[in-house]
Amino acid sequence: MPQSLFSLAEDIRRCTACPLWKGRILPVPGEGFADAPIMVIGEAPGEQEDREGLPFVGRGGQFFMDLLESINVKRSDLFITNSVKCRPPKNRTPTMKECGECNDLWLQKQITLLNPKLIILVGGVAVRTCLGKGSVGKLHGTVITKEGRKYFVMYHPAAALRFPTIRKIMEKDLVTLKKVVGEI
Repeated sequence: MPQSLFSLAEDIRRCTACPLWKGRILPVPGEGFADAPIMVIGEAPGEQEDREGLPFVGRGGQFFMDLLESINVKRSDLFITNSVKCRPPKNRTPTMKECGECNDLWLQKQITLLNPKLIILVGGVAVRTCLGKGSVGKLHGTVITKEGRKYFVMYHPAAALRFPTIRKIMEKDLVTLKKVVGEI
């Protein structure tokens, strides 16, 4: 029997494959519907996400959801997850080894099960995890097709909250994203 998103989430909740599980409160498998046309992949759970077990519920996540709603993309249109499923200590950037573990064990299975029409990569960690290389600074606001999948690259909302120039770039990138979403 093929694995469902529910059973995959249950397996993620039991995962001890990398050391990140030792410091987590709750793993964050992801949230959304199996038939969501758009998948969002971020970096890693933050403090609020670790407490609730849900992705993109902290300050940066709320800001990002507000940006998406401004172009008529609702949370209910999405499946939202992260490159790693457990919060790194002190909110440090997850290592590429940790991302590789989660990618191989969980993220690629989620992508295969969902088969989204568009994957929005939020931040450099998601870009490197899914595309293998590249920087947000060079790729933001663009659609990249890899192995038949469409990826749209955006800055991480935490960067936009800290740097007004990044916020303006994200707002401009939303114009492009709105067109891309309208085509799927």
